[in-house]
Amino acid sequence: MFEPGDYVVYGMKGVCQVEEITELDMKGTAEGRLYYVLRPCFQKGSTIFTPVDNEKTAMRAVMSRDEARKLVDEISEIEALLEKNDKERERQYKEAIRSGDPRQWVRIIKTSYLRGQERIAQGKKAAMIDERYFHAAEEQLYEELSIALNLPKEDMRAYIGRHVAE
Repeated sequence: MFEPGDYVVYGMKGVCQVEEITELDMKGTAEGRLYYVLRPCFQKGSTIFTPVDNEKTAMRAVMSRDEARKLVDEISEIEALLEKNDKERERQYKEAIRSGDPRQWVRIIKTSYLRGQERIAQGKKAAMIDERYFHAAEEQLYEELSIALNLPKEDMRAYIGRHVAE
């Protein structure tokens, strides 16, 4: 169980802070059932109420500072997806995004970036599917790294670039 003040990754909503744990006095909620009140860190003015025992939406603790540094150090070793079939690759992208696994997000970013460069070299535009999943994975990854490393989200691309180049 998470505590107020903890940072969590909540499904596809990204990084949230647990504001409180409470019973909700609302129509349609079970009496005595506890809920997390979550504040998305990068979506101002938004609040999420989710049962503490919710098993439908994945929720996990944000990686630690050491885990974040280790992930950044290992980025160059993480392999891109090798799937050539567009439909199958999109399925793999969806699965990777839903997994909530930062290593899988890195795989999406690498794959879509490399595919985009390949297409540009052929005189084509980057594929919309690759761009869509690139941005989704980038958002998820940068949000979590931002909180774990206590750095602004907008600095994450440069931070990663510096560390991968070393």
